[in-house]
Amino acid sequence: MNEDRRLRALRGRLLWFVGDPETSGDAAHRFIGDGLVVIADGLIKAVGAASELLPTLPEEAEIVDHRPNLIMPGFIDAHLHMPQTQVIASYGAPLMEWLNKYTFVEEQKLAQQGHPEKLTRFLLDELLASGTTTAAVYCSVHRQSAEAFFAESERRNTRMIAGKVMMDRNAPAALTDTAESSYADSKALIERWHGRGRQLYAITPRFAVTSTPEQLAAAGRLASEHPDCFVQTHINENQAEISLACQLYPNADDYAGIYRDYGLLGRQSLMGHCIHMTKHEWRAFAEAGAVAVFCPTSNLFLGSGLFDWARAKREGVRVAVATDIGGGTSYSMLRTMAEAYKVLQLQGQSLSAFAALHAITRGNAVALGLDHLIGSLEPGREADVVVLDPAATRAMAHRLETARDLAEELFVLVTLGDERNVAATYVAGERVGDQPSTPPFLAKSI
Repeated sequence: MNEDRRLRALRGRLLWFVGDPETSGDAAHRFIGDGLVVIADGLIKAVGAASELLPTLPEEAEIVDHRPNLIMPGFIDAHLHMPQTQVIASYGAPLMEWLNKYTFVEEQKLAQQGHPEKLTRFLLDELLASGTTTAAVYCSVHRQSAEAFFAESERRNTRMIAGKVMMDRNAPAALTDTAESSYADSKALIERWHGRGRQLYAITPRFAVTSTPEQLAAAGRLASEHPDCFVQTHINENQAEISLACQLYPNADDYAGIYRDYGLLGRQSLMGHCIHMTKHEWRAFAEAGAVAVFCPTSNLFLGSGLFDWARAKREGVRVAVATDIGGGTSYSMLRTMAEAYKVLQLQGQSLSAFAALHAITRGNAVALGLDHLIGSLEPGREADVVVLDPAATRAMAHRLETARDLAEELFVLVTLGDERNVAATYVAGERVGDQPSTPPFLAKSI
């Protein structure tokens, strides 16, 4: 049988979601204590109890036995910055100072030949080692940074969303483009990469502070011409940023109004942070169908504020969760959700383990409008899978000796977990990364 078409089955404890635990309770998840995920041609073909599926497999099927580990859909990260992998853990400063002191200094290096490729390889290595198989990524202002990212993602066959930053003011000259060049470069990148294999494009004005009205108009024109592309930007992260944005756009009703006025607030809009939102802005998000992207580690590290998840849900606004590397301090979506739990606790809100794991799988897929492709173990979905060892560290193994049920085990995984818990990552059914290999077992030997 052709290697690419060989049937592969992953065996272990299976967990995935078919609904939102915050609204559907226990009916939202599926758990199989000894299950198989059957994969062919990069897609999930069947999922179910091992006892039922094993007899149906052909003799040549490859079975990879990950028992007693947990098998879940690959994690999804809704907002991060490829140029900031060497900015992460830069000593504390508020947002605007942090950008100028650290970020813009490093981003200028992406004009150097080979540097975007280096950072892209590192980023994708880290994401996959952390079990993250899809991310929405900001490249730099340089067109070649996006070219490098998409080329490497295509080589690895990862489903990624990315875009060249558009930025024509309030940044170093070496990091600014123009309204016209940013439109032309973005359009060329869309035509080359959007929908090519598993690559998707995001129109990426960094934020209103670093774009002139002419550039936001150009971004809005791109969004109108390419409605299936994403839009990603930042909003309401920091009070000084909000004040400056409103000064630069005095005719707008508010910060959200800036993006709405230029056609950048819609169902494909991924709006990073959304911390200091007014009632009017929440309403505008709900009416437009825009996504509020919650970046807990970044918000805590930069001292930006606390995202109000309960308020977003009450207002009918879709929420996604993200690391926001490099303001964020971990590539791991597990660590991100541990910080999300703390952010919500400070506001008298709760976050169950099921809700946290839903958020970084099906929840983010729904927010991105990609739940028909990723975020689940349902047949027909792309076979992006993470295998998790909840007892990977001494502290976790020690704690799990007293775990009473699945919910408690998962809560330990969410609150103490990180990349060390990732036993394996699969992209379109193929194992990637440097995790220790698990010897395959043939179906006939089980």
